[in-house]
Amino acid sequence: MTTADDRKLHAAREMVAELARHLDLDLSVKLWDGVRIPLGAAVSSDLAITIKSPGVISSLLHRPTLDRLIRHYAHGHIGFEGGTLIDIGAKVQSGEKQGRRLKAVRKRHMIGRLWPFLIARGEKLERSRSYDGDADGQGRQQAENRDYIQFHYDVGNDFYRLFLDSRMQYSCAYFTDWDNTLDQAQTDKLDMICRKLRLKEGDRLLDIGCGWGGLICYAAEHYGVSAHGVTLSDAQIALARERIAEKGLGDRVTVEIRDFAELTVSYDKIASIGMYEHIGIRNIGKYFDTARRLLAPGGLFLNHAISRRAKRRKRRFSARAEQRALQKYIFPGGELDDIGHTVQAMEQHGFEVHDVEGWRDHYAMTTRRWCERLTAHRDEAVALVGPETYRIWVAYLAGCSLAFTRGTARIYQTLASKGGKGPAPVPQTRADLYR
Repeated sequence: MTTADDRKLHAAREMVAELARHLDLDLSVKLWDGVRIPLGAAVSSDLAITIKSPGVISSLLHRPTLDRLIRHYAHGHIGFEGGTLIDIGAKVQSGEKQGRRLKAVRKRHMIGRLWPFLIARGEKLERSRSYDGDADGQGRQQAENRDYIQFHYDVGNDFYRLFLDSRMQYSCAYFTDWDNTLDQAQTDKLDMICRKLRLKEGDRLLDIGCGWGGLICYAAEHYGVSAHGVTLSDAQIALARERIAEKGLGDRVTVEIRDFAELTVSYDKIASIGMYEHIGIRNIGKYFDTARRLLAPGGLFLNHAISRRAKRRKRRFSARAEQRALQKYIFPGGELDDIGHTVQAMEQHGFEVHDVEGWRDHYAMTTRRWCERLTAHRDEAVALVGPETYRIWVAYLAGCSLAFTRGTARIYQTLASKGGKGPAPVPQTRADLYR
């Protein structure tokens, strides 16, 4: 006699086979019985998406949302093997016109195959690590900024050490050669920032969102500046202070827990590396007004930020499912601007823009390296933060790399000064940047 479990297994195999006829991907699906079903006509890779139980399919059919998919993945009900999550994503992206191919799937035929799952109970879902407050930040209060930052960065310094470079730079690296190590690429990034800001001995540098202090220490050591960094992360500030003391830079480098809007001192040069994404679109005006207030006459401001593509029509961005998931599980309060609006806002708030440079390919490579390094340190990561947080971070890093690769996410460095009459405070060419 055929049991309900047998019927589900048979239905799952037929479902995958039907999808394979239309998608023709070079990967497989490994079902709960351990058998691999190819998702293409000539699968040659070892890559496979794993499904732990028939209840996973039932759960996703009952409520087919990205959030539910993420939670199943976080708890290990859905997984992958034979490579990294980036490898899986690359295989899916490599298929041409997948959306059009899926439309060709016979709906009634598929529903018939899925019926055993539709009438069955779904896999129970436990709670995953997520931000409980105002994750999209639309109604944020000033005090919530620290909560947002600490949710992401205070996962622990030891965790970030597993995949970042030795200086713990948690922003896009700069690859002068794609074969360079992550450490070399991050050092080159720091030096490029210093050159773009035309740092010189005696300059007063402010780093907004200074992370673990890599830029302020590098600028003081190699360019002779006096540097100050601000962050809202307790874990970051503790390590930054240790490193400043170890390097003997206490007389030239300082850090503090503070919202940069509370600062009153003037600075010759200001860097904001990966902080702009945290502020929210509604707060851009205040952000640029504050940066301009803190910038001395003749000074330079470098804004380094992830962006998204502009819409065809001028209207406010609506949050896609991917963005809502990112806000809930990774970056609460985060929101991406498009570069056109960023430049417009800078000019509207008194800046003169001198240079805009796209680093999209560099961040695709950076996040790929991070994902590979974290995956390689799986056991250590799970011991530190647990399997759910580990899996979510792997998915986040893989998703970022794929987004930058396909161009749905971009990143730009924008150099500006206080708008005014007379010569601009930058050389007449960019030759000094590539000496």
